[in-house]
Amino acid sequence: MSSIRSFYEKGHTVFSCEIYPPKKDEELSDINSKLEAIGALKPDFISVTYGAGGSNAGKAVDIASYAKKSCSLEVLSHITSVGFNRNKLEDGLKAFEEAGIENVLALRGDRPKNMTDEQYAMRDFIHASDMAEFITKNHPGFTVAGACYPEKHFEAESEAFDADMLKVKADAGISFFISQLFFDNDLFYALEERMKERDISAPVSAGIMPVTSAKMLGTTVSLSGTSIPKELSDIIARFGDNAEDMKKAGIDYAVRQAADLISHGVDGIHLYIMNKPKLAEEIFNAIRVS
Repeated sequence: MSSIRSFYEKGHTVFSCEIYPPKKDEELSDINSKLEAIGALKPDFISVTYGAGGSNAGKAVDIASYAKKSCSLEVLSHITSVGFNRNKLEDGLKAFEEAGIENVLALRGDRPKNMTDEQYAMRDFIHASDMAEFITKNHPGFTVAGACYPEKHFEAESEAFDADMLKVKADAGISFFISQLFFDNDLFYALEERMKERDISAPVSAGIMPVTSAKMLGTTVSLSGTSIPKELSDIIARFGDNAEDMKKAGIDYAVRQAADLISHGVDGIHLYIMNKPKLAEEIFNAIRVS
């Protein structure tokens, strides 16, 4: 078994990025070439989401398997507890094992549109921590990761309560965390302090997303609930109408953000690259020599 947790013990910043199954079947044809391009960058690992908007979720195992076996990429596969009962989870873990996947990211996930209130209330795993505990107890061969939120989860009553729930996750068997995207590093440093106060020793990779177009503020970024600091807002106001300049400025902001995190000893950098290997290449090349 190859545990991603061990990567954080090697004395260097862990670099990773996220890939997701595209929504349209016709877009699946080029995902392998994107994985090959990412493989050439040699990140420590990639994460593969369960499926964009729940679509093509069944392709997630195929994508993860190709990344692992054909691109020599270590893979962290997402599992959403809202979509898995115990039997389905067992089937999913078996499929991961057969594909050589040994690391999973336990998430609650978004409620499916066709799930009734009764079905939602009767889930086997109410929280991601419930599923993490089940996996670690019944399938100890898997390394289980979890999510954390520099600006707290939108349902949490306070930052302190949210940090308390991270302690529950850690005690349930979460061995490392990946953060939601954020644009103000002070928020991440404050999260680290809250975790330290609760004796949470699991390493954390900081989630970074380059804002390469003004449109992203109305889609991906707004859905995350992440706040936009003035510096980034000014960049968008200045370059938003020029696609090429906006892309360059957005990548530069992400590079500077990552470099600052690395200078403060961050455990890892996890890039949300929207299935664009070129973004990962530009940012990794910049921060690996910074």
